[in-house]
Amino acid sequence: MKNFYKIFRYLRPYKWHVVINVVSNVLGAIFSLFSLAMLIPFLQLLFGNVPLVEVKPELELTTESLTQYLNFILSDLIKNYDKATALLFVIGIVVAASLLKNLFSYLALYYLAPIRSGVVQDIRNDLYRKVVDLPLGYYNEEKKGDIISKMTNDVNEIEVSVIRSLEMYFKEPIIIMVHLFGLLVISPHLTLFVLLILPIAGLIIGRIGKSLRKTSLKGQRKMGAILTLIEETLGGLRIIKAFNAEQKSIKRFESVNSFYSLLIKKMWRRRDLATPLSEFMGTIVIVIVLWYGGSLIFQGKGNITPEALIAYIGIFYMIINPAKSFSSAYFNIVKGMASADRIDSILSAENPIKIKQGAVKINDFNSKIEYRNVSFKYEDEPVLKNINLVIEKGMTVALVGQSGSGKSTFVDLLPRFWDVTEGDILIDGINVKDCDLSSLRNLMGNVNQEPILFNDNFYNNIAFGVNNATEEGVAAAAKIANAHDFISANPNGYYTNIGDRGSKLSGGQRQRVSIARAILKNPPIMILDEATSALDTESERLVQDAIENLMKHRTSLVIAHRLSTVHNADLICVLHEGEIVERGKHEELIALDGYYAKLHKMQMK
Repeated sequence: MKNFYKIFRYLRPYKWHVVINVVSNVLGAIFSLFSLAMLIPFLQLLFGNVPLVEVKPELELTTESLTQYLNFILSDLIKNYDKATALLFVIGIVVAASLLKNLFSYLALYYLAPIRSGVVQDIRNDLYRKVVDLPLGYYNEEKKGDIISKMTNDVNEIEVSVIRSLEMYFKEPIIIMVHLFGLLVISPHLTLFVLLILPIAGLIIGRIGKSLRKTSLKGQRKMGAILTLIEETLGGLRIIKAFNAEQKSIKRFESVNSFYSLLIKKMWRRRDLATPLSEFMGTIVIVIVLWYGGSLIFQGKGNITPEALIAYIGIFYMIINPAKSFSSAYFNIVKGMASADRIDSILSAENPIKIKQGAVKINDFNSKIEYRNVSFKYEDEPVLKNINLVIEKGMTVALVGQSGSGKSTFVDLLPRFWDVTEGDILIDGINVKDCDLSSLRNLMGNVNQEPILFNDNFYNNIAFGVNNATEEGVAAAAKIANAHDFISANPNGYYTNIGDRGSKLSGGQRQRVSIARAILKNPPIMILDEATSALDTESERLVQDAIENLMKHRTSLVIAHRLSTVHNADLICVLHEGEIVERGKHEELIALDGYYAKLHKMQMK
């Protein structure tokens, strides 16, 4: 139940709404009890079981005093008019009490509405903030489909199962407690008997709820697997068709979906058992109470009269429906807790990238970047080993080597997408771990091998992450990136939507938009993962020109797959199995006749 209370933390901003809701529910329950309690004195006088009250009693705030005073009013009506008039009086009070009961019930729901919608909104906001905040390494271990499932289906499940049960959670216990108080006043002896048998019914319902949570958790996990399959299918549809793997993919999906359906069927059957089970248990309890109460009357025990037993059963029946609703709410909450557990796995995930207290804000890059004895491991797998490198301001440093040699990790350590396992990375002599993370990343721009664009227009993609961007600035950046002409050729120009991940554009156009974004940011340090490796010759030339414009007067770290693109680099570092095995200019490395020369010969063939 720990995560249940974590969800209830979200009620804090709405505490006054909760207070009004609870007070309204209490008043509604009191008026409900009062309308039923009116039956006892009237039935007593009607059947002549108590004498008419001739003397007006003193009015005090006690149950006995209030009963005597009410008996006096009814006696007066019977003496001066008749029993039918007294009955109308009682009916009028019951109607007034019912009106007030329903008025306060609506007021409780009125103030519950912003709680229900607000809590779900706050959970979604916290989840999205956490997803954005967590480091890239977290997503290497998690499936995207499962994360999407947690942010959509699991949040929806909490809304349906837990938040919508708040009404019953706030209302029904109050109704039960107020009416139990009324039952205690009427007959403590009989109420004690009731309190002894009620836990047995609760235990039976609780056993079913425990198994429901396990089934629900399996179902939510399987839905994550389904979303992962859908995401992989949409991303790899070209390969599925090219390899005639449609039927294999369909069978794989149908197998997972079939298992999910079995789990859901099992879960709904258990959940649907709550209402009939609680209703049957309620009937059994009422029958037992009626039998036991009748026995007390026949034996002259328990200080209970026949009319009091009638009112007792009426009040007790008012507990049955809330108890049924509360058991249904319990099943809903138990089911929702499986989703709460999954959501908490994201919210409680620890971000290993820590920002120190009093972190240094760096607004400029003035001197050099230094990798000092840097090593890095993915868990226990070494990726970089004892890297030492100094990059002076204005230099272009190229990183080359086989796939898996550590090039991408090398550049990812600079903006702290990961933290080094050993050693230090310094910018102008300041350890990046001591820097304010936002100001550190503001110094850098990224152009990736696979351009990352958003389902938005050209303008917003280029201006992404740049505050107060102007149309003139965006257009100027696009011109430098050789993107202005094809953008302007669209009917809506810069406000044309580019589709999901830029699907409406060619590879070269996507890359040039990505470069324009980096140009507009205008950072002093550029990180480029070979941006031309997947392009045709014409697009490559345009993109290469854009990259050369981007790198002017900047310090650049370039991951190079085509060695022809880094001939003019100030320094080329060759990585092999996580170590820098060679460094120098192009001509120097060719003369060494080592790793670089071997790679160069292979590409020249």
